[in-house]
Formats: sequence, structure tokens, C-alpha cells
Amino acid sequence: MGPTTKRLGRIQNALSNLLPFFQDPVFNRRGEDPLACDFMLGNPQEMPLQRYVETLQHWVVPQNKDWYAYKMSEEPARQAVAHSLSQQRGLSFLPEDIHITTGAFAGLAVCLNAILDPGDEVIFISPPWFFYETLILSAFGVPVRVGIDMRTLDLDLNAIEAAITSKTRAIIINSPNNPTGKIYPVETLGQLALLLTSASQRNGRPVYLLSDESYYRIVYDGRDFISPTNFYPNSFLIYTYGKTLLTPGQRLGYIALPPDMPDKETVGLAVFTSQLTTGYAFPNALLQYSLPELEKLSIDIEHLQEKRDRMVSSLRGMGYDLHVPEGTFYLLPRSPWRDDLAFTHLLAENHIYCLPGVIAEMPGYFRISLTASDEMIERALPGFAALLEKARREDPAPALVN
Repeated sequence: MGPTTKRLGRIQNALSNLLPFFQDPVFNRRGEDPLACDFMLGNPQEMPLQRYVETLQHWVVPQNKDWYAYKMSEEPARQAVAHSLSQQRGLSFLPEDIHITTGAFAGLAVCLNAILDPGDEVIFISPPWFFYETLILSAFGVPVRVGIDMRTLDLDLNAIEAAITSKTRAIIINSPNNPTGKIYPVETLGQLALLLTSASQRNGRPVYLLSDESYYRIVYDGRDFISPTNFYPNSFLIYTYGKTLLTPGQRLGYIALPPDMPDKETVGLAVFTSQLTTGYAFPNALLQYSLPELEKLSIDIEHLQEKRDRMVSSLRGMGYDLHVPEGTFYLLPRSPWRDDLAFTHLLAENHIYCLPGVIAEMPGYFRISLTASDEMIERALPGFAALLEKARREDPAPALVN
């Protein structure tokens, strides 16, 4: 077996929970189910923002012969991002330090390919987004999984420190976190920066922080989001517009290098080279022309919070155990059965489609996406109540102890 085949085998093994899920007929029929209450993947369940559509319609009309030619990071798009970040963060981001990407997925891949040598270790936090491990493997890195503090859902700094070795090259942090909804507090981020600074000095090279901020604009209860990049200059700020605009199929995002990042020119060149070689990870021309206007748009976050509050209150009243997320558009209730896949199958058989927790390394839980419509939520709530009672009566496996 050749090295490429071995690597592909490791990647497939990392996807061992996810690949069967994509092929599961119980979940895949939801698109043809007229009664579907779809809480599964964070896809839109209502029509997109009208202003979003109008913006694309405006920019689709060509203004010159090069309108649809090859594009890299277009200057107006870079300027719009730099201006917005500078206003929000109180730091002077420069347009030349903004790299426009095909979403955060590509942004993560580009950064990993830019900084990793074969055998370099990358720490990622569990529960993770589905693809962190596979992206690290695809960049010839070695994934190192570190769990959170399950009592607080905060980073476990002692575990992170113990996981750092001479081969550690990067750590991926996702705040607000998918799937927990946790916004990591200032105290934690400051201590993390000290850990990474110390490790970089010991190793004689930077330990980079990849800050996945896909949900940083989706926060609740008047909270402020503080970026991990504010505390640690050897950071990559990675963002996608697919969450805030609820347009995950329109791949648009960016990598931003902090103003105080050391060796920015060298790192920027590495990022640019990686974009070229990572499947030409620049967004299409139309999305880049539209970005300065899309930057100002957002779905209704107050309405999302209302849906969060409605779901949390109702599910808790039924007897489900769940915390209140601080950000993102996900809930993470505890499954009444230890086998969360079996329980989500039971839900799906009754037209309620949720993500099994095992897919997000949270066995015994299931994830609910608040991108479901109000009508779906109201239709699903009686089903959630009835199926909890059914699950308690039938109990094919011992329930988790609260």
C-alpha cells in the first residue's frame, strides 16, 4: 500500500462517523418528506435575504471583458473586510493582509497547507467541527485531539498544555463554538496566549493559532465577542459569510492576518501560494464584487435568539437536559438514550431531523439547528415531547445519568 493510499485511509478513518451519516437513508429522505422539520445541518429553511439576492443580481451584469476572468483577492473586497474588522476590533487591519477565500473551510485548509511540514502536530478541540481532523491529515499534519472542560464547556488549558510538544505547530480554536455555543472568555484566551508564547519560545518557532470565527456575529444576550487573535499575534483569523447570511452554498470568506503578526510578509506570501495550490481557493468574481455590500448584511439575530429561547424553554419543560448556548445557531440537548443515533432515528421516523451527537464527538447528545423555520419549530415541539416519553418507556439502552 503506497503512502497516498495510507493517508487516504487515515482520512477515511477520521470520517468514519460522518461518511455513514451522509449515506443514511433515514436522514437523507428529509428533502422529500413534506412534513419534515429539518434541524439537521444549519441549512436555510426559508427564502434568503432579499437584499442578498438583489446584490448578486446587480453585480452579475458584466462591466468589462474581464468581469468573469480569473480573480484572486480583489482590492475592493479586501478594503471592505479590513475597514469592517478595524471598526469592530479597534485594530488597524490592512487590506493587503486580507486574503479572500471560498469560505472558512478553504481558509482553514489554506492556512494549514501554508504552515505545516509533514509530521507537524496540530491541536484541535473536541467536540470539534466535523472536518478539522481531516483537514490536518490532508495537509500532512498529525491531529492531536484535546477535550474541553465538560462542566464549563470552556477550554481545558491544562490538557492543552500537556498536549504541546516540540512538534506542535498550530492549534485550532472555534469561538463561538460549534456545537456547544460557548464563547471562550477573556481570561481563558489570555492564559492560552501565554501558553502558546511559552511553547513557541521553547520550540524555537511559532505555534500558530487558527481562530475559526465562523459564528462571531451570531451571539446572544448582548454579549461581546472577543477574538482569540486579540491576545496572540501569531494568529490567523478565519471567517465565512455563510453563517451570518445563511448562504452556506455560496462559498465566501477570508483569512485576516492581525496587524501585529510577526513576519507578515513572509506569512502572507505563504498564504497566497497555498491559495493557488489548494484548488485555487479564491471566490468567484461575482461574490467578490458583492462582498462590500454583503459585509453589511445579516440574518435577524434577535429572531434567532427568540427561537433559541423558545426551544430551550419548551424542551426543558418537557424534561430534556440542555444548556443555553451563548452563540451560534445550535442547541445540544442530552439524548434520553445513550445511543443518540438510535434516538435521532426515532425522531426522523416522526419527521423531526436532528444531528446525532456522535457525529460531533458528543455521544449521548444530539444537535438542533435553529435555522429551522418558526413553523417547523411549532410543528416539532409536540413530537419532541411525545418521543421523549416514548423513549423513556421503551429505553432500549441505559439512559445517561444526569
